[in-house]
Amino acid sequence: MAGMDIVTQEELNNVLAKLASILPPRIIDELRNKLANKTLTREQLTELVKTIVNEYYKALIDPGEAIGIVTAQSVGEPSTQMILRSFHFAGLREFSMALGLPRMIEIVDARRKPSVPIMTVYLDEDHRHDPNKAREIAYKIQLTTIENVAKSVEIDYVNSQITIEIDEEELGQRGLSMEDVRKVMEKIKGKGAHVEVEGNIIRVTLENADVIKLRKVRDKIMQTRLAGIKNVKKTLVRYKDGEWIIETEGTNLEAVLTLEGVDYRRTISNDLHEVAEVLGIEAARTVIMRELKKVLDQQGLDTDIRHLMLIADVMTWTGRVRQVGRHGVVGEKESPLARAAFEVTVKNLVEASIRGEVEQFRGVVESVIAGKYIPIGTGIVQLMMEFE
Repeated sequence: MAGMDIVTQEELNNVLAKLASILPPRIIDELRNKLANKTLTREQLTELVKTIVNEYYKALIDPGEAIGIVTAQSVGEPSTQMILRSFHFAGLREFSMALGLPRMIEIVDARRKPSVPIMTVYLDEDHRHDPNKAREIAYKIQLTTIENVAKSVEIDYVNSQITIEIDEEELGQRGLSMEDVRKVMEKIKGKGAHVEVEGNIIRVTLENADVIKLRKVRDKIMQTRLAGIKNVKKTLVRYKDGEWIIETEGTNLEAVLTLEGVDYRRTISNDLHEVAEVLGIEAARTVIMRELKKVLDQQGLDTDIRHLMLIADVMTWTGRVRQVGRHGVVGEKESPLARAAFEVTVKNLVEASIRGEVEQFRGVVESVIAGKYIPIGTGIVQLMMEFE
């Protein structure tokens, strides 16, 4: 008799098909995978479905819930307890990094460039377990200019000559040799400059150059790239969660993703606009969410991830990254009164009247201004009564 109650695959599929109208596809797929090799009785299946549907409905937001305000409160309140400080990575060559409130403001304002752009570079299976292989890739990423490996630089104004002494130890540490320097210096030749490389000394002689030109040439030589990727100032190889990763100060996501040995699926930058450009708007949304979560976690503050999801959604739903402010989310509201209530009142009202905009009174701010019921909670319900 007991065998009669076991649920067959066909019955299970029928139940899941019925659930499709209630639950999102992702939950149903997960349920299908979890139940694939399990034997269940009908009673157990009924109980399971009941529990899942209940939990799902509990997790949903009630119609008319003021989610924007709740989100603003639950992120804004802990933010007031954040510490205003910068934090230093203790590394061989340390990074400094904005944490807490400054970083939070940076994200929400969708600044064009973060104060400290950082990339976290994950490595592929061949490189992630060996620190030496990880360091090799780090040297490929880290920008090395002549300036980084020069011991001393002298300008002889009388003979129009620039003498640079290269630190061979520093060169070796960065996986380079004098041969690499020689190749780079060859390119400078021919522009009215004569270049000699003897041992670790470089001499650049210019024909009839004045003081300003000599200095310009010196600066140009010092900034000449020997190796690495543009914009990446420093790299740090760290052991984290059972693998070696590289953290960089300065970002150039597009160039790093094409390097051999880099795991392009996980490597990410903290620069929202760069991520949106290279990986698309969905990736930027995820970065906003993660970065906000990271800031809150570092401060030991606990905020439900769904509030952060809402912020990320609001900032990215138009297909580009917008700040939460008058130049972004608030400034692009449909309601002219809501825009006027936020900042620059007269300008907004005049522009709206020139364009002939219509106020629909669908939001909170404009309803408050006009003294109407706020369309939130019970105010969202409209009753129609029939008189006999």
